[in-house]
Amino acid sequence: MEIRIMTADDASAYYALRIEALRLAPDAFSTRLEDALNRPIEKTKENLSLEYAVTFGAYIDEKLVGNVTLSRNTSPNMNHRASVYAVYVTPEARGMGTARRLMEELIAYAESWSGLEKLDLMVASHNEPAKKLYNALGFEKYGVDVKAMKTKEKYIDEDLMVKFL
Repeated sequence: MEIRIMTADDASAYYALRIEALRLAPDAFSTRLEDALNRPIEKTKENLSLEYAVTFGAYIDEKLVGNVTLSRNTSPNMNHRASVYAVYVTPEARGMGTARRLMEELIAYAESWSGLEKLDLMVASHNEPAKKLYNALGFEKYGVDVKAMKTKEKYIDEDLMVKFL
């Protein structure tokens, strides 16, 4: 398995993986599938080129099987903080340590990013495997955003987690 930073050249693969994630795990993301399907690929290229955000991809035999994004706050009073977003691993790559490897690369990168002191993330409260991983990597729960997301069928609470670097 190879973990590397994705670039605009990876936009098509990232887009396809994002659509898969939204189809298979709609409760895990705030983006709706229909919105993602209507977003032009140029927007994905732009997002993968931002100077304040980095997306890591996990590759097996050159196929993208997972991703995670780190986005630094650009406000001068808050740029000591960054948020972890869009964590996803394909079903066939689960149970192989893919998410752990992605998160370890993200944390190592964050620790080397000058002035960065704090990582925030939100995870669906019912997502026990993800919460277990984040706890093992040093994230701590500090609250719950009740009814953080609302689908047609239900509300979804999110655990708020933090890791100080």
